[in-house]
Amino acid sequence: MTATTTGGPARRGLLASAAGAAGAFALAGWSASDGSPRGAPPRPQDADPATSVRPFRGEHQGGIADRPQTYAAFAALDLRPDVDRDAVRRLFTVLTDDIERLMTGAAPVTDQEPELAAVTAGLTVTVGVGPALVARAGATVPAWLAPLPAFSIDRIEERWSGGDLLLQLCAESPTTLAHAQRRLLTAIEPLCTLRWVQRGFREPFEGEHHPMRNLMGQVDGTVQPEVAGRDAGLLWCGDEGPAWLVGGSALVLRRIRMTLDTWDRVDRLSRENAIGRRLDTGAPVTAPAGATATAIADLNAKDSLGFHVIDDGAHLRRAHAMAPHERFLRRPYSYDDAPTEGSLSDSGLLFAAFMADPVRQFVPVQQRLADKDLLNLWTTPVGSAVFAILPGARDGELLGERLFA
Repeated sequence: MTATTTGGPARRGLLASAAGAAGAFALAGWSASDGSPRGAPPRPQDADPATSVRPFRGEHQGGIADRPQTYAAFAALDLRPDVDRDAVRRLFTVLTDDIERLMTGAAPVTDQEPELAAVTAGLTVTVGVGPALVARAGATVPAWLAPLPAFSIDRIEERWSGGDLLLQLCAESPTTLAHAQRRLLTAIEPLCTLRWVQRGFREPFEGEHHPMRNLMGQVDGTVQPEVAGRDAGLLWCGDEGPAWLVGGSALVLRRIRMTLDTWDRVDRLSRENAIGRRLDTGAPVTAPAGATATAIADLNAKDSLGFHVIDDGAHLRRAHAMAPHERFLRRPYSYDDAPTEGSLSDSGLLFAAFMADPVRQFVPVQQRLADKDLLNLWTTPVGSAVFAILPGARDGELLGERLFA
């Protein structure tokens, strides 16, 4: 069955049958100066962002190794208690059809606002799964698909963590993003309950020089693997894992709250010492004047007193890969939500990182950051989730089709 053959009445019956069944039982590497992974296609300078279309079908899903869009929403859902293997397949049938339509500017068959779908704005929808969904599909759960270990700096809140199904939506238009999110969540509501939604943004106007500047003023995501070349194995899952995941990836999503009220009181020199990079250019503090964020840090450099120029607790040093495999693709977004009581803001970073094996690649780096990172004085992880990112859907395939092989 192809993704574009699902008609209105048949589609409604598709999910209604599943809902009825459920109700019967229970009513660090090389830098990329343009902000993209090395090998990602550049954005044409004369392209119209409103009508730009990114490919849906292929070996890999979009929204991973392509250039990050300005706006993002991460939505996690839980399967209803008695959704079985057949119902999970129906879920992916509907998702495949709706996502392909939305990404190409065609409205889903139940969409009563088709004009909103016409503005594609570079929309990508990336689908990930948690261990419970994989188990219900009857497939093998990879060993790394589990919550991360508890780190000493964590103050994890359940409302920002976990989930059976993830939809990562990214676009150049917040309206396009909101419409796609609404349509997809409404379509699969008979089978799922919404667990959380986290929305983020990136600066679209600073230019090609900086990958991203977060709300602490730090140039973020400066070190990226060469995912289109020799580092592809750091991003894409291969034959060493379950067959259904070949060509897929893993996503670690960490919600990191920034205490900007106290960061505001820190002088610029102390900020750069904590980060290990200059705030204006993102260059390491060991780099010569005029250097950019792509400059290589000299971790051995010392000052006249014999102290490391890059502080032993600087974020750059603690996050630096100690082994070739301790690298992953960073695709972060800032968030700025309504202030909490007693604070002027609830702001921070949605740290989205893609890799082949979180336990091998991410956990050692996160442990070093937890042990001794000066930025821990102003940042706190409050949300954490790990998802297996499905391979792309080739012509005639459903997303996740190999889960049911």
